Amino acid sequence: MRWIASFLLLLALFTTGCGSSRKKREKEKPAAQTKQEKGKPPEESSDQDFAAFVGRLRKAVQARDMKTLAEMMTTDFAYEMGGTPETDKKGDGVFAYWDEHGLWPELQGIVDEKFVKKDDYMVAPPQFANAALEYEGYRAGVRRVNGSWKFTYFVNGSTQ
Repeated sequence: MRWIASFLLLLALFTTGCGSSRKKREKEKPAAQTKQEKGKPPEESSDQDFAAFVGRLRKAVQARDMKTLAEMMTTDFAYEMGGTPETDKKGDGVFAYWDEHGLWPELQGIVDEKFVKKDDYMVAPPQFANAALEYEGYRAGVRRVNGSWKFTYFVNGSTQ
């Protein structure tokens, strides 16, 4: 009789302990979701190196860290519709162009948007990837080049 009572007591302890840990996990889930909701929307790509690249890109743009940005860009980075201007052989004209046209705030606003897949690129803002919207504003694109993510373009699509 004592053996059965001990067994039932242990069984009751185990089942109540499991329930409290389940409740604890359920309480933690909304907290994690709340943290994600407060920040930026998650990128479409769940690739960890993509997320790290975009995070670094956002910080570099915010700080106007030209050295870091230059390292993150492709050698043929496009900053005017149609590609890199022929006059920009060194590749440093992009920063002068952004300064001259006051594009740093625009750039920051675009790279802070969610990046979504469009062809071989991850692009921001998401409206650019939707062909039905015929988006003509500024857009940014990144893609894998030799296994690494690279910032490939930031152009204005309008015909102005």
